[in-house]
Amino acid sequence: DISITKVGVVRFNPFKDTGGDQSFVIALLDSKNNGLVLSSLYAREGTRVYTKPIEKGLSTYHLSKEEEEAIKKAINP
Repeated sequence: DISITKVGVVRFNPFKDTGGDQSFVIALLDSKNNGLVLSSLYAREGTRVYTKPIEKGLSTYHLSKEEEEAIKKAINP
């Protein structure tokens, strides 16, 4: 069984000139630091949601600084 045992959340504003911290990243990891990051980017035109797989705390996809921060928060609360 795989269970989520580690969670890290980061709220941020991707557009420094408008809005607030309505965008976020959530890292959901198991005890071996495998899982995913879920990113939600809020903009006036709509919200976009992305996910990237995480294995042993790393991803084969490029991670934003916010995604990296959420993973670090999950691993080292």
